Amino acid sequence: MRKFLERAMEKVSRMNDESIRGLLRVLAEENDRLETVLDSMLDGIVVCGEHHIPLLVNKAAERLLPLSPSEVFDRPLWETLREDELAHFLRDALINEETVLDREFSLDKGSRSFILALSVTPLVRDRRIHGTLIHIEETTDKRKREARLRRAESLASLTTLAAGVAHEIKNPLGSISIHVQLIRKALGSSGTEPVVRYLDIVNEEIDRLNRIVVDFLFAVRPMDIAPINDDINGLIREMAEFMRVEAQEAGVELRERYAEGTTLLPFDKRYLKQALLNLVKNALAAMPDGGIMQLATENTGEELRIVVQDNGVGIADDKQGKIFEPYYTTKENGTGLGLTLAYKIVKEHGGEMSVRSKLGQGSVFVISLPIPQKEQRMITEGPCATATDDLACEELKS
Repeated sequence: MRKFLERAMEKVSRMNDESIRGLLRVLAEENDRLETVLDSMLDGIVVCGEHHIPLLVNKAAERLLPLSPSEVFDRPLWETLREDELAHFLRDALINEETVLDREFSLDKGSRSFILALSVTPLVRDRRIHGTLIHIEETTDKRKREARLRRAESLASLTTLAAGVAHEIKNPLGSISIHVQLIRKALGSSGTEPVVRYLDIVNEEIDRLNRIVVDFLFAVRPMDIAPINDDINGLIREMAEFMRVEAQEAGVELRERYAEGTTLLPFDKRYLKQALLNLVKNALAAMPDGGIMQLATENTGEELRIVVQDNGVGIADDKQGKIFEPYYTTKENGTGLGLTLAYKIVKEHGGEMSVRSKLGQGSVFVISLPIPQKEQRMITEGPCATATDDLACEELKS
């Protein structure tokens, strides 16, 4: 096209009006074609001039970037962005004429959280920089797929470990525990206070190691899931009643919210209750100074969601992709298997588990269980039918 324009410019002085109008039509058609291509792209494209003011912004860029539309073509790009971290990054990259590839940012837009990868490339012509090309790609689904793959690989590697190792640990622990009891009996009333205290500590450590071994065995053994049609709302109410006293003692207000209509689904109550218990206990641990925990069920017609929300300490962005991995824990005495087991149970039920969190504001864990086709006609959508994102994204209100 460029060569065509150069040839046309050489001949324009010899062209009559009709030829010039024909040339303009060709240029207009070519321009429309390029605009159509750019606006049809799923990735965002922004072209800035030498003063960093946008010359071109395609539809995807308008959708993905938090721009102020009325000012976008009048001011440097970073001044029209409504997100500080992104604005600072683009300001530094454009002013310093840097080349940056796939820098990722986590953004919130309305009721949705998503990840953007930005690449910044200077536009060079005749060995001189004449502007900047910015490529924007949404990588949310890609990162979720990678996280799911990592979790699946972690679970697979965990399963391949010999459960016999755990048994070999558990057996001597049982023997040690018995001999500690025998020592107590042998000491009788003549046991000195320090010795008794030391034996108490040994017993506590034996119990802790036993819990770790039990969790490990639970993780590596195949699950004998036996789902039967049961009431999810009933399970959550039972869980709330079970945890209410412990929550009150921790200064945590327990709130409940339930989907309207039928909530019968095939699930194994024993296992799903264990997964929920792990999530609820984690939520309590995340609120050492008290707070609010909400247990909810929601119905979209295609899946039923169980939501555990707290307004506790939250989870850093760089840790959210690791929390379902075996042995990863931020607790001083944690085994790092609680969320792994919960995730495994949910997967065994054909479901998914996701997390949304902000440091200092809290976390929202969502278990999504598929509704069998024959059940879809039975479920009546209530006002909360599509409210999971609203619940998960109501800025984690306290």
